Amino acid sequence: MKLHTKILIGLAAGAAAGLLANALALDWLLKTLTFLDVYGRLFIRLITMIIIPLVAASLICGVASLGDIRKLGRIGGKTLGFFLITTVVAASIGIPVAALLKPGIGLGERPNVQTGNIGEVKNPTVADSILSIVPSNPVGAAASGDLLGVIVFTIVFGAALGVLPEDRRGPVLRFFAGVNDASMVVIGWAMKLAPTAVFCLIAAAVAKFGVGFLRGLAMFCVAVLIGLAIHLIGTYGIVLRFLCGANPFTFYRRVAEVPLMAFSTSSSSATLPVSLETAEKDLGISQAVAGFVLPLGATMNKTGSALYKTVAAMFIMQVLGVPAPLSRKLMLIFAATVSAMTTAGVPGSGMVSIVLVLQIAGLGYLAPAGVALVAGVDRILDMCRTAVNVTGNMVCVAYVARSEGEKLETRPVERVRSGVAS
Repeated sequence: MKLHTKILIGLAAGAAAGLLANALALDWLLKTLTFLDVYGRLFIRLITMIIIPLVAASLICGVASLGDIRKLGRIGGKTLGFFLITTVVAASIGIPVAALLKPGIGLGERPNVQTGNIGEVKNPTVADSILSIVPSNPVGAAASGDLLGVIVFTIVFGAALGVLPEDRRGPVLRFFAGVNDASMVVIGWAMKLAPTAVFCLIAAAVAKFGVGFLRGLAMFCVAVLIGLAIHLIGTYGIVLRFLCGANPFTFYRRVAEVPLMAFSTSSSSATLPVSLETAEKDLGISQAVAGFVLPLGATMNKTGSALYKTVAAMFIMQVLGVPAPLSRKLMLIFAATVSAMTTAGVPGSGMVSIVLVLQIAGLGYLAPAGVALVAGVDRILDMCRTAVNVTGNMVCVAYVARSEGEKLETRPVERVRSGVAS
């Protein structure tokens, strides 16, 4: 049985158990589910524990692998610029969608879930936000969980490694590659616990707050899907129409196999072979352009994930009654953009990156509660946002190819997927 199926079963069973305890006022069952909630929180702590080494190692390896930034060239600049701009746009779309739909408002009594050391909630000024970007002590930033400081330091350090000779940077990169691989193993272990952890977290929340919590969770899913549709049709549609000279709907039909593969695997990396084949054979894009843009996109381009993270953060803040001034929203957009462009394109990274976004935005104390609120539906939304991510990769490779003078293939697809031309 696939992992997402197990998680959905855990979600359904937890909701049923929680509703039973709440509707029938079964005190013994409520106490049991409350006790089992500890297991769910241990799962969240296991995910949180691996954040610092995962982010530091993956960022250093990713930035250094680009080599000397000055040597990336014209195609590299267009690709990175496209990814950055569309990711910021996607993260920005999530804020008004969540603000208008208010999925976390009106749930009745607020969930009294564990939030860590809350203390006084302070809304950062613009000056504070700018100064907090660069850490005075990167080791202290890591020890205190200041992920924004860690990210800035590792980007600078990785860029510096990229300009060193191969014999000097090789040993350092191999070390951090090992750290990154080990971190992914820990995430794999954590995801084996996900189905039972989701059962405990959802059961405890529903037992305390009834069907209203499920309605809020459903509205959260609707908000994410609406935001993804706006980004897919609006942002990418504009790029295809005005920058690529292509009909968006014809284009989407030609590349349909790519998002379908991504939806079933929830992995941008696993979809890469299909993306390359589709770009070259169905769109007529050269191997040189496709071979550069698409592997980079599988690693860095996660616009759907950025949108999901801003909606999730707004939902969590609404449920827990945390204000969202403009400075906080801007920090959420920045955090979602950085997180989306640095986390691995594999199943299970979504819950890790939610912690990352909350901590960068100065809401780290909400991380335990936040993951508990969205863990049950993260996997199914992961499938949807990954499909948008890889569609964005295909739009980007089409834009770069067209800007380099290549002509896109826009006729209806007749080739049978067997490697034999029609």
